[in-house]
Amino acid sequence: MSVSTVTIGELEKAGAILALQDGNHGEKHPKANDYVDDGVPFVMASDLRSGYVDVSGAKKLPQSITDRLRIGFSQGGDVLLSHKGSVGYVAIAPNHDPYLMLTPQVTYYRVNEGKLSREFLRYAFLDPMFQKRLASAAGQQGTRGYVGIRAQRHLQVSFCDINVQRRIVEAVKPYDDLIENNLRRIALLEEAARLIYREWFVDLRFPGHEHVPLIDGLPEGWERRTLDDVVDVVKDTVKPAHFANDDIHVGLEHIPRRSFTLSDWEPAEGLASGKTRFAEGDILFCKIRPYFHKVGFALRSGLTSSDAIVWRAKKSEDWPLVVCVTSSDHFVAVASKTVREGSKMPRADEKVLRGYFVPKPPEGLLSVFNDAVLPITQQCKSLALQNRALVQARDLLLPRLMNGEIAV
Repeated sequence: MSVSTVTIGELEKAGAILALQDGNHGEKHPKANDYVDDGVPFVMASDLRSGYVDVSGAKKLPQSITDRLRIGFSQGGDVLLSHKGSVGYVAIAPNHDPYLMLTPQVTYYRVNEGKLSREFLRYAFLDPMFQKRLASAAGQQGTRGYVGIRAQRHLQVSFCDINVQRRIVEAVKPYDDLIENNLRRIALLEEAARLIYREWFVDLRFPGHEHVPLIDGLPEGWERRTLDDVVDVVKDTVKPAHFANDDIHVGLEHIPRRSFTLSDWEPAEGLASGKTRFAEGDILFCKIRPYFHKVGFALRSGLTSSDAIVWRAKKSEDWPLVVCVTSSDHFVAVASKTVREGSKMPRADEKVLRGYFVPKPPEGLLSVFNDAVLPITQQCKSLALQNRALVQARDLLLPRLMNGEIAV
């Protein structure tokens, strides 16, 4: 099998890549009131985190705004590569009418399928060797990694005959099919937990509600309390000199939108700034631009940015409810509408969030709720860890296929 290494620019000149373009640079970052429920998805680097773009979870802009922009439009089938800040995330754009809007952090690659399989290009970008080249190029551009279009054209990437490309894709794709299936299961499980929470604690249609009168808007036997009553704010700041060898880092870019399962992280080695130490099960809330809906529970202990609020349930029996409350649409909406304007970007007002209403149902009812929701969170964690193992196995196989060590 003959696999060679060529530059992206050479693939472009050969007609294998028809177009590559990053997102729009001509507009200010959208504000909270610019987003709508039904519009053009605004795809950011973090939306490529899992290898797939969940359009339903992306923020959306009205087409009346996006039509005025000149560049940054992606079509279904484009290969997307994050090249700024969160460098190296890769995904294939889903079909969406009329188009997807990209942040300047993301480049789209439109390929000639007769010469270059989009799936192969995706795997070529995921190849650890390419990721090292990309990271090296990004590291030369200052503290916040950046690889512009011109620099991308000089990057080397694996290439081979189209038939060999397709056989490589066939060898690797089963891993990604399992990963995608697990992601769908996690999304369904999380939605089930949200539905239970909304029905019981928002609509007050909990088991036996027909026989419980409301007193001042609260079911009889329930108590009023706030988020401040049920969680502690973790402020365990750690300097880089005190990072442990096995510490992981959950940056803001690793926190997914509208998913409370925090399954992505990176080694903390090499980070230059202080971080907040959190424990397994703690809830991380991204307070910068809270309307991006980035909140979830940690699968293991680690470090995170000071721009994430870390909450720890005071009592274990309140943990499932706290997860559902803090990841709910209403909680995020309150955080978004009461932001404090910072020097560069809006931040959630922690004082407002501390006063958020968290009902306390009778002990028996809370126990039934936990019996329904806790297994859901445990299964989400199990599936997320399975996906990490699948990614590791795929990434061990990829270089051996790309360099011809394993024939297909």
